[in-house]
Formats: sequence, structure tokens, C-alpha cells
Amino acid sequence: MAGAGDVTRRKVVVAGAGAVAAVGLGGVMAANASNTFAGERREKPGGGPAPALEECYLLTSETTEGPYYIDADKLRRDVTEDKGGIPLTLRLKVIDSETCRPVRNAAVDIWHCDAVGVYSGYEDMGNGGGGPAPTGEPPTGEPPSGDPSGPPPGGGHQEPTDETRYLRGTWKTDRKGFVTFRTVFPGWYRGRCVHIHVKVHVNGEWTDAGYEGGTTCHTGQFFFDEESVLASAVVEPYVSNAAERTTLDEDTIYDGTGTQGGLLKLRYDKRDIARGVRGSLTVGVDPEADSDGQGTAPEPSVSASASASVSASAN
Repeated sequence: MAGAGDVTRRKVVVAGAGAVAAVGLGGVMAANASNTFAGERREKPGGGPAPALEECYLLTSETTEGPYYIDADKLRRDVTEDKGGIPLTLRLKVIDSETCRPVRNAAVDIWHCDAVGVYSGYEDMGNGGGGPAPTGEPPTGEPPSGDPSGPPPGGGHQEPTDETRYLRGTWKTDRKGFVTFRTVFPGWYRGRCVHIHVKVHVNGEWTDAGYEGGTTCHTGQFFFDEESVLASAVVEPYVSNAAERTTLDEDTIYDGTGTQGGLLKLRYDKRDIARGVRGSLTVGVDPEADSDGQGTAPEPSVSASASASVSASAN
């Protein structure tokens, strides 16, 4: 991961041979062009209507990247693969927080754990940040819980342990700044509330092979209200997740500022959440910024005393 001020050297590979070519690069992301959010018009400082949606002048909170980011992920909207869980449609609008204009052609990365708290690429580490490594020792680079001598905020990046890449993907914002992903409602692991990680990259080059170069202007996380998480917890396979759960209010990374802090707007049938959830958010970014992914607070560390790891067969 490049530091602040550095050009992010990255390449997103196409998911499946000919995935981009089959549609045509010019129209590969056009399916999102008609997606809209219902939002309030704001007044510009000094008068006059703002040309965009609510919270247009608020930067979305920058947070830690966490230890499980994998650069050069797959270019795709549907990141589900064969993972079980409540269907989640995540629809985002990326805007310039100063001009309120949509940020088009940005590369948006998302990644999150599965229903039982396991991250793809890191299955050997067990249940997210909460399960011990197979040896019973904390993985290299992760300090014991509460140890101030550990790595700097960001949790210390971990090298992938395997080739799995479910619940990860990158897609391009359309001319109106929209991008939509199909995934599943995330689970949880010890020390963190339910969340999805996100990065926004700008000024890179889109080619038939994927996305290259550019800079990272935002690193953040999206969060879920307690009502939705409690509803998910009684549905399979979430009910099989025995990890201690951290609530939204207890989380050390969510800053309590609502949508500005990444709290998603959710729509689902309150009688049957298993039918699916639609999440949306307007993400205000500074396209000129360089995000180093360190955020303002560390991810919780992996502890040998944490709950038992989830085996690959439980995934």
C-alpha cells in the first residue's frame, strides 16, 4: 500500500476472461447510470442551491484500512461467489465534498468478512480479527489486545494466507457517481461491529485489462444499525457465528456521526430480513487527497485468548 503522497501502483484484474470485453469498456459500468438516491438539496455557503444531495459538504469519515486489504482485486459488481447469507445490494454515490459534483470513473473497492466472520484471503487466521491463528499464537504483526507497542493505527497489514477472494471487488462509478455491488450482509468477529471496508481511487487508467495507477483519495468503512444486525443474527448462517459481538455503540472505529461516519441507510422487510437488504449512502470525498489507510483508530488486534478459529469447512 502506497503511503500518503505516493501514487498508488495498483492493477485490478478482470473477473473472468473477457468480462470487460464482452460488454465493451465504454458501457461496462453503464448499468448503474439510472440509479438515483432520494436526497435533500442543500444550500451552498453564501446562498444558492447545491447541485447535489444531502450532506454534500461533509467529508465522509476517514477510517483505518485494517489488516485484510488485498490490492489488485477483481473487477466485478457481484462479489458473492458461493458465500451464503442475506442478499445485500450496496448502492453508493461518490461526490466531491467541495463542489458537490459526482466523481465519475473512480474505482471503488469493497471488502468484508462472511457471515461467520472470516475474510477471504485470510482463512487461516480464522474469525476476522477475533480468532487465533491455527498455531494458537497471534499472527505476525498483530499485538496482544491493548498493547500500545503494536503497529501504528491501521492494525498492521497482513499478507494473504490463501488464494480465496470472495466478498471482495472493484467497480467503476458512472457519470452520475453511482456504483452498485451485490454481496451478502456481513457477519461479525470479536472486537468489531458489523462493517464493510471501502476505498476510492481516482486518476487511474481503465483498460480492457482492468484499472491501473491513480491515487487513493478515501479509505473508510460502512456500518449497520443494531436493529438490522439483531435481525440477521437469528438467520442461518449467522446464527452459527459464536464469536462475541461488539455493538455499534461499543465499536472503537465508528465515530457516531451517522451517515457522515459511514452508517448505511437500509431498507428491508422487517418481518423477514432474509429476503434481502438494500443499503445506500452518499460518500463525500476529496479527490485531491492521498489516503494512507491509517485512519484515526487501530483495528482490534488478534489475541490468542480470543474465540476459536473458524475452520475452512465452516465457510
